[in-house]
Amino acid sequence: MSRGLKAVAIFIAFAAIYTLSRHAISSTTTTTTSSTTSSTTTSLATTTTTSKTTCLGSDFSGAFNQGQGAAGTIYASITLTKNSGAPCTVDGWPQLTLQDKTGGVLALNEVRLPGTSQGIQFSQTQANQPPTLLHLQQGSSTTFALGYNDVQVGNTSCVNAVTISVQFQAGASAVAVTPSYPIQPCDNGRVWVSPFF
Repeated sequence: MSRGLKAVAIFIAFAAIYTLSRHAISSTTTTTTSSTTSSTTTSLATTTTTSKTTCLGSDFSGAFNQGQGAAGTIYASITLTKNSGAPCTVDGWPQLTLQDKTGGVLALNEVRLPGTSQGIQFSQTQANQPPTLLHLQQGSSTTFALGYNDVQVGNTSCVNAVTISVQFQAGASAVAVTPSYPIQPCDNGRVWVSPFF
């Protein structure tokens, strides 16, 4: 009888140790997984917040840089300088609006380069590259190139723009730029633009 009780006691002790060790392992695994998930979530939230900071036109002034022309194609560029506000980012192409001397909005066919089969090459090497993310702070600037054809062909119309409004993104405030001479893009206001560089 004594031997039977010892066997039962050993069995119960073994079962208790086995059960406790399984709970300890399970608890450790849960804690490790929870810690890893929390760390990943924090990292993603930080990245998302940083990438959504974009520039506003109201913080910038603009200058029209007179270019050159050949065979009816005129090239120029516009430089935007940050005068106020917190640091911001720019990525992509400008959104332009052309206006006549009364402030009326003119027809515009904005063609973004590179990436089209138009065969236009800007004189600035950076203007022919894909867009890159730019970080701007007070006193820094960004530029984009533009080109247009000022020779009327057939029944296509040419516009006479004295102001170019530039937006960093749709719906945002604009920078008004006055060219040193009116720009007259033909083919219903077709203007080729480069990304910001």
